[in-house]
Amino acid sequence: MYVNVMQQSKEYPMRKTHRTKEEKEKKAVLKLHASISAQPFTTKSRLKNAEVQPAPSAGAFKERPAERTSFHKCYERGDFPIALEHDTKGNKIAWKVEIERLDYHHYLPLFFEGLSETSHPYEFFSRQGVHDMMEHGGTKVLPVIPQLIIPVKKALNTRNHRVICTTLKALQHLVLAGDMIGEALVPYYRQILPILNIFKNKNLNSGDGIDYSQQKRENLGDLIQETLEALERRGGPDAFYQHQIYGANLRILYVKLSLRIL
Repeated sequence: MYVNVMQQSKEYPMRKTHRTKEEKEKKAVLKLHASISAQPFTTKSRLKNAEVQPAPSAGAFKERPAERTSFHKCYERGDFPIALEHDTKGNKIAWKVEIERLDYHHYLPLFFEGLSETSHPYEFFSRQGVHDMMEHGGTKVLPVIPQLIIPVKKALNTRNHRVICTTLKALQHLVLAGDMIGEALVPYYRQILPILNIFKNKNLNSGDGIDYSQQKRENLGDLIQETLEALERRGGPDAFYQHQIYGANLRILYVKLSLRIL
């Protein structure tokens, strides 16, 4: 009896080791036939059992956080001669000085920079301030155009739907604010048009429902088309040429990228 127990105790580890080897062999076979996760366009992706993962999104439509603007800082310090006024039609800006007497080189770029704001009251004051100043600016607007490009570019580059719509409406008003303004914007198309090209087909598909965004002029694709048409109408003879050249360059770039990927 004692011998049998000893024999069993000696044989048991051997049987356990034998089963462990079998399990390892099975795991090795399963691993051999299992698919391998691989990134696209890598050496692993060419293997027969490779499972190619989808390419990461480029994030072209992803909203970018806006930096704190100079408009925000100036408003907090009380640098603007403005106040909020309520009437039967809603809110409006109460200007403490005549708008025509403002230094447009100082104030208009600040209000344009505020177009990136999305919180109250900064969003309201910047948007309304831009339209008020352009409505009363006359010949003062044209010399300030170079100072407005960077704020416009930053606002568009936030990729925030509401901010882009607000900026496009400001651009349309800017083009109509005075003579030669449309032509003065032509050299800056390269800084303005790239973002518009990304979102030009972003129209809301409401099916059979009512598209209320069209009534509020918040349909992004339509606003972009309106803005491009306004720039072309008021941009002089070079505007259409610049649009064509820019469009051709984009098509060439897309072809090069597609060939590189293939």
